[in-house]
Amino acid sequence: SFEPLIPAEGLAVHLPLTEGEGKTATNTCDPSNLVQATSEISWIAEGKLGPAPVIQVDATYVLGQLGNFEKNQGFSDGAWIRLGEDDSGGIIAKIDAKNGYRGWDLWQQGKSIEVDIVDALSENAIKVATKDAVLITGQWQHVFATYDGSGKAAGVKIFIDGHEVPVKVAADTLKPEASIHTETPLRIGQRSDGQYFSDGAVQDVRIYERTLSPDEVQALYKLVPVQAALAMDAEKRLSQQQDTLYSYYLETTDSQYASLAKAVVDLTAEREAIQGRSAVTLIQEERKDSPAMANILMRGEYDRPTEEVQATTPAALHPMSEGVPRNRLGLGEWLVDPANPLTARVTINRFWQQLFGRGIVETTENLGVSGALPTHPELLDWLAVEFHETGWDVKRFFKLMLMSQTYRQSAVITPEKLEQDPENILFSRGPRFRMDAEMVRDYALAVSGLLSPKMYGPSVKPYQPEAVWDVVGLPGGDTRNYVQDTGENLYRRTLYDFWKRMAPP
Repeated sequence: SFEPLIPAEGLAVHLPLTEGEGKTATNTCDPSNLVQATSEISWIAEGKLGPAPVIQVDATYVLGQLGNFEKNQGFSDGAWIRLGEDDSGGIIAKIDAKNGYRGWDLWQQGKSIEVDIVDALSENAIKVATKDAVLITGQWQHVFATYDGSGKAAGVKIFIDGHEVPVKVAADTLKPEASIHTETPLRIGQRSDGQYFSDGAVQDVRIYERTLSPDEVQALYKLVPVQAALAMDAEKRLSQQQDTLYSYYLETTDSQYASLAKAVVDLTAEREAIQGRSAVTLIQEERKDSPAMANILMRGEYDRPTEEVQATTPAALHPMSEGVPRNRLGLGEWLVDPANPLTARVTINRFWQQLFGRGIVETTENLGVSGALPTHPELLDWLAVEFHETGWDVKRFFKLMLMSQTYRQSAVITPEKLEQDPENILFSRGPRFRMDAEMVRDYALAVSGLLSPKMYGPSVKPYQPEAVWDVVGLPGGDTRNYVQDTGENLYRRTLYDFWKRMAPP
């Protein structure tokens, strides 16, 4: 039996509210005096503990002169609730609206819970509410509040599903001589001025004449639903009651569940900690449930869309192979398809420009009909085929060009060459151009004898100006602070330097 584990000391009001029909309810603390609703009550079968009443305008429960407390008396109250309208209303209230809202209540304010302990609102009152939105529409939740009789807002605690939640204090002005006693009756589902907990369902209303401990509140949350489910005939239990029993079995009997649940909690906390210290960036990811699409815009005007089109390649070029996905992977395969000669030609022309100062096609950005003609078309064709057939090996290709007689020529110009080939279109001499900063650095290190011949390995971080990454680093990012390497790593080839966009070495 769970009876010894469920708090009973000081219990003044207990309405299970599981009758399933009618307008009367039983207070188990005084079964002879039935509690009457103000009008006919509608019921739902899917309650937390069985059939549950739904609060409507003019359909609430009135309990008379119960719950009479003073400000220096500790008490606790709460219930299982299912939020209906996302508005506001009294869940449990003994508030006299005509007398400065004197009294106390457990109040729903939107998706927050509020506790009011009032002599006169708000110059002589305590008002404490949950800091965050804690209520979920349509879901059963256990809502409970405790007050220690101190006359201070710090003495109020609010619990959601057995756990204490952070609160914010709206008023903490209850005076030493204040009184919260009122002759207005205790109501379930409304305040005295008709502020209803509309469309909300309520069960297991409890009021204690003492301050419950957090463990006792946890016991109410955990054990009361289990006790109610076990009391039902097995064939009458709904899925909610079955889930309650199964969860209790896992938590109390299954030996593996505790370790697995702890692992989930720990991993979730670790993930949240990682996310919390990471900067938020905008990342685009292809949706798997729908293909990419766009509309042709009439004369390019965004508000005049016409025909819908799917992602594909230009019809004037070679088609994508059968079975190739219509995404970035498919586009990559299409670009290096043997049927596409353009990728290799454009790439090696840029490589040639990098080494010789100008491309075989001078307009490296345009190899089409409006661009320049190649000075050596056969060479361009041969290099493109060679690059493609050797597996797009960039290192091999550069080695091929660097060891060629054309590249290894002297850059000295003679009067004859100046007259016949002033722009070096025929590559009659070696190229002359400014070296990149990376080349200058490597040459300087080599001449000084400091250049490290080490190959491969992770990127290195050589000398950099102080705080070089501060202005381009994301707050909380892992590359905001530049940590300089030591020893041999300071003198590796620039090829191995760590690159950060907006702040290259």
